[in-house]
Parts: sequence; structure tokens; C-alpha cells
Amino acid sequence: MTGETSQVRDNRTPFAILFGVSVATAMGNTGMLSVLPAIGRQIGIPDAMVAAIFSLSAVLWAITSPLWARQSDLRGRKPLIMLGLSGFCVSMLLCALVVSAGLRHLAPPMVIFVLFLLCRALFGGVGSAANPATQAYMADRTSREERTQTMATLAGAFGLGTVVGPLLAPLFVLPVVGLAGPMFAFAAIAAIMLVVVKRGLPETFMPGRGDTPPRRKLGLPWRGESAALWRDPRLKPFLVYGFLVASCQTAQTQTLGFLIIDKLGLPPVKAQGFITLAMAAGAVAGLLAQWGLIRMFRMGPRELMRWGVAAAALGNVVVAFAPDYAAVAIGYAIASLGYGFARPGFTAGASLSLPAKDQAGAAGAIAAINGLNVVVAPLFVLLYEKIGWGPFVLNALILVAMLAYALRQAVLRSVSQTAPEREAAIAGLERSDEGGV
Repeated sequence: MTGETSQVRDNRTPFAILFGVSVATAMGNTGMLSVLPAIGRQIGIPDAMVAAIFSLSAVLWAITSPLWARQSDLRGRKPLIMLGLSGFCVSMLLCALVVSAGLRHLAPPMVIFVLFLLCRALFGGVGSAANPATQAYMADRTSREERTQTMATLAGAFGLGTVVGPLLAPLFVLPVVGLAGPMFAFAAIAAIMLVVVKRGLPETFMPGRGDTPPRRKLGLPWRGESAALWRDPRLKPFLVYGFLVASCQTAQTQTLGFLIIDKLGLPPVKAQGFITLAMAAGAVAGLLAQWGLIRMFRMGPRELMRWGVAAAALGNVVVAFAPDYAAVAIGYAIASLGYGFARPGFTAGASLSLPAKDQAGAAGAIAAINGLNVVVAPLFVLLYEKIGWGPFVLNALILVAMLAYALRQAVLRSVSQTAPEREAAIAGLERSDEGGV
């Protein structure tokens, strides 16, 4: 008993540090996302191209995450965590410098767009190293009984960051740096966390000294063992469902800022506070679903997938035909509540559909989906430029189709309904949003 108590105490500091790393990363990503519409309008970058800034990063995230996971087995967890955090810090700093140049009209808008795209891509290619290394680190230091709850706590850090990021961003929109201020601030926070990790995070193992974990064969999503899982009839329906739901959420989030600017008729900088409040309301609604309602009502994957897309569809309809800003914010919160159900639902369902030996591969496929869905967001923004209510109605139609899809017994036939498995799934539901590109 004394040994177990000592182990728990030994884990507190490392887990607190990793919790801080996750919060800092999520704050930076969502904080930047909240100011992007105003940045694009100020510089003169077309709305659809603003949304496309995340696309290359998303593709690189999906490609490199399995590769960095392999490197964490070979080189250790801490070096990869530091590499990923460094990539995030440098990417955010470079994005801030590019935005500053654009706001001062030092280069044409299209040049600024290309530079912004490349600087953000650094996060997808290098910043992705931290995510799998962090999960592996926590797995190294926890027992099987502790692991699910520990991972859920880490996922909660991402959820907390999505609330705090948009709320903090306007505070850093200062006279000298303008809309680039939040990115400078989040880069500084990441640099501080990098120092904390270097000085305070102990390594879990030393490669080459006999305690290296078994080397896993991690292929790209479309190659090797991972490809077989993508074609697995037990998993494929959940992946299709998850990709479409995640695409709808990303499209709505990236279109929201433009809609609010146009709805209020204010200059982008003045509208930023309203964008922040709406995004924060959505983040709180998502946390309410994941941290409260799911556990309160003990909802399983079947209920989450059904209720999630139903609420998200309703929220999109409200946003599409909202007469004013208040209705837009309410509709977005309703939709976010639905996504807070649907995405964990498909993640838990996918996990329960496969045996233990395939869990790592399933997690890799889900991580790829959570990155690749960002690629379609510019198409929805382009539709918004043509028909203001178009992307939200299209979202609603897709989500209603997903509701019909979720109602089919065949989709969830492989999901276990036993109480212990359901409790384990609920405890780890939030893992679906850990990437954040």
C-alpha cells in the first residue's frame, strides 16, 4: 500500500506538467482560431483561404503522428514532448510575425497567406510529436486500472484550453501588435512550458538500457497494418460517421467568425469580442456534455451518436436562420453540445468494436480522422460566401443523415453493452479531441 501511495505521489508532478502542456496547446490553437476571421478581413485574404490555413497542417498531423509515436519508443518520451512543444512555440511565433507583416501591408495578401500556411504547417509536422509521446508517457506511469481515468483527465485539459483560449485572445489584442498579439502571447506561454518540461519532467525510461517498451510497428494510415483496420467492417462505419461529424463541427466553427462579423456589421477588430463570447459558449457547452451530462445519464455510444447529431443538426438550423447575434450564439452552443456527445460516442463505439490487440491501430485511425476533416472546411466557407445560410443547412442535412445512419442496428451491432465496458468507455470519451490542428 505504501508503495502504491508513493507511486501516486511521484506521478502528481509529471501529470500536472503534462496537464499544463495540454492546456497551453489547446489555448493557443483555439485562441488563434478565434481571431483568424478578423485577421483575414483586415489583411484582405479571402474567407475560404483563411479557413485553408489549417489544411496543410491537418494533413501533416495525420501523416506524422504515427511516425512520432514510433520515435518516442526509440528515443524516449520527454525528448519528443519537448520537440512537439518547441514546434508549437516556433510555429505560433512565426505565424505572429507573418500576421504582423500582413497587418502592416508589408507584402501582398496572397504572399501573407502562403507564409501563414507554411508557418502553421510546422505545427502539424513537428508539433504533432507531443501528442503520442504524452499519451505514451502517461501509459508508462500508470496501471491498466488507472490509465483510462488518467487519459480522461488529460483530455479534460484540452477541453479547458478550448474555453480559456478564446477568452484570453482579446486581452492580447494590444495597440502595438494588434491581432497578432494573441499569437505572440501563446508562443510565450509555450516557451515557459518548454522550460518547465525540461526542468521538471522526469523521463519514464532510458532507451538502450533494457527498459525500452516493446517496439510497435506503426505505419501510415493508408499502409501496413493500419490500412487493414480502415477496411475492417467493424470499425469502418464508425470512421465514416466520425469523419462526417468532425467535418461538420470544423466547418461550423471556422465559418462562425465570418457570420458574426457580417451579422453585426462591425469592423473585424470590434467584432472580435462577440466572436470570442460565442466560441466560449460553445466550448462550455461541449464541456458540459463531456464532463457532466454523459456521466450523469450514463450514456453509451448508441445514445451519444443519436442524441449528438440530433442536437448538432438543430443547432445548425438555428444558426442558419438566426435573426441576430444572440440567436447565432445560442445555436452554436446547441450544436457544440451535440458535437460533445457525438464525437466521444463514435470514439467509444469504435474502441468497443475491436479487441484489445487492435486498440492502438484504432486510436491511430481516429487521430487521422480528427486531423483530416479540417481539409474540407474551406469548401464550407466558400459556400458561405455564395449563400450565407448554405453551409449550416448543408451541415444539418449531413447530420440528419448521420442520425439515420446511427439508428441502424448493424452499425452498432459489434458494440458491447455490458456495464463495465460502458463505464470504461465513458471515462475515456474525451480522447477524441486530443489533437487539435
